[in-house]
Amino acid sequence: MASMRIGIVGLGTIGKAHWKVIRESSETTLVAISDPTPSALEFARADVPAYADYRDMLEKEKLDGVVVAVPNAQHVPVSLACLERGIPVLVEKPVADEVEAARGMCRVAEARNVPVLVGHHRRHNTAVQRVRQAIRDGLIGRPVTATVMYNQLKTASYFDLDWRRQAGGGPILINLIHEIDLIRFMFGEIRSLQALSSNAVRGFPVEDTAAVLLQFHSGAIATISVSDTAVTPFSWDLASGEFDLMLGTSDRMKRQKVSSHVFAGTEGSVTLPTLQYYNYQGRAEPGWRSDLNAETLMAESGDTYLRQIEHFARVIRREEVPLVSGLDGVRTLQVTLAVKDAAASGRTIVLSDSE
Repeated sequence: MASMRIGIVGLGTIGKAHWKVIRESSETTLVAISDPTPSALEFARADVPAYADYRDMLEKEKLDGVVVAVPNAQHVPVSLACLERGIPVLVEKPVADEVEAARGMCRVAEARNVPVLVGHHRRHNTAVQRVRQAIRDGLIGRPVTATVMYNQLKTASYFDLDWRRQAGGGPILINLIHEIDLIRFMFGEIRSLQALSSNAVRGFPVEDTAAVLLQFHSGAIATISVSDTAVTPFSWDLASGEFDLMLGTSDRMKRQKVSSHVFAGTEGSVTLPTLQYYNYQGRAEPGWRSDLNAETLMAESGDTYLRQIEHFARVIRREEVPLVSGLDGVRTLQVTLAVKDAAASGRTIVLSDSE
């Protein structure tokens, strides 16, 4: 099995996470990086060729695939430069900052028959996949409701970067988009939504808190709360421990043994990331007067980002289709942008079946 030669464009926090797993995997080899910042170039040059301009990297290096980990507005132009050269891309979320630009990129990929994998990495998490399978297997019966929380306090230094204080830099497009993709992965497509947002705590032009109400085509309903200014353990980053694995650290975030996601149906409920399963099976009269059964579902352990990059290698070799295709990424982006529209207008947004 040939090791896929991978380049990285953008060596920020997420780019370095990809750097780590590309080097760890036997299926991938890090060939080069591109980043315009002197600190990133200095960091990389000790190990691999580094280019200030990604186009120079694409022209000079033999690449089987490229990880695109640049700011959102650059996702499409960098990805297009790769696709036009026949190079598959793993583009970080969101797939683009505008829906039409993302659709155009997908059209180019289809016309040239070059794979696009969108970096909604949680779909590769083994606990997430276990819960999805449980729902598909009918363990919770007919899905009824989901409750999702992403509420944590980001440090003041996090906002030293100007773009994090401006429109598009808040928790809706940075954090909520992960929850939208995850809940679509579990419950299917969303029919309509309502939303509220607030910047009352930080006072930045961008929101610091939001709440969303979703209705699925199945009739199920979900709520999501998201805030980067609330002191709680109830967020995926704190509850899953995934962030520390991503950066290869053990003390960056202390893992909290709580559930941030609950998926409930007519026969039971399951939680993430704790994998608790609750039901009334075997009870003479199921209902709130009976004792709930409680057990823990089992899932293999694994580094989510490592699993994603190895999936990308198999996508490049055409052994697998992308778990999150470009068009799938477009759908998640559409729903997330609809949240912003709903919060700004106060209207219920109905999502068309064709989107």
